Amino acid sequence: MKEKNKDKIISVMCLSGVIAFIFYILHDIIGALNYPGYDWLSQAVSDLTAVGAPSRIIAGGLSSVYGVFSCMCLVLSCLYFCDKENKLFRLGIYLFTLMSFISSIGYNLFPLSESGTSGTTFQDIMHVYVITVLVVLLSITSLVLITIGGLRNKTNMFFTITAIIALILMMIGGIGFNIVPEEIKGLIERFSNYSAVIFTAIIGSYIFYQEIIKKKGLDSNEKRNS
Repeated sequence: MKEKNKDKIISVMCLSGVIAFIFYILHDIIGALNYPGYDWLSQAVSDLTAVGAPSRIIAGGLSSVYGVFSCMCLVLSCLYFCDKENKLFRLGIYLFTLMSFISSIGYNLFPLSESGTSGTTFQDIMHVYVITVLVVLLSITSLVLITIGGLRNKTNMFFTITAIIALILMMIGGIGFNIVPEEIKGLIERFSNYSAVIFTAIIGSYIFYQEIIKKKGLDSNEKRNS
């Protein structure tokens, strides 16, 4: 009974992943509205929270809220999957959670010194060459592990397919950012950013939906037995 109640509480609280997704969109949209001349197609999301950006306070605040809800959802997902699925799948979830913490804490500690910076100061180097590299590597590794673990299990193919899609979009964003014209770098970068944000929302929604299915199954069994 305690195990059932734990999963039920976790499933509801995992909707924090959907809330995180909403706040990330708000930080992108409202931040851009408070940044005169901001070009969504060419400028990176990080420009909105750069030290010298006019949108820093409002975009940074919304981004921080996103980070809290994102980390909450993923920590809860670790608790939910700790005795479910196979080791590769669980390791993928754990690494994805670690990535979220590094992203949320690291980018807040080391914002760009100014929008569009080329990485010349210590905090720019930390932002671009340390935090971003760790986030990308952990994101790709975690999604590969989740995909392999999901394919082995073959019981949650929807979740596995979304992990594959997120991985493809992330790689498009990561590789494309270095080869596309300056005019669309911001658009391509968002492939990577939003793939992680949306996948977090999917994790939370998946856990919530699984508990709904379980409850319906239990209710059906109770009716048949009564």
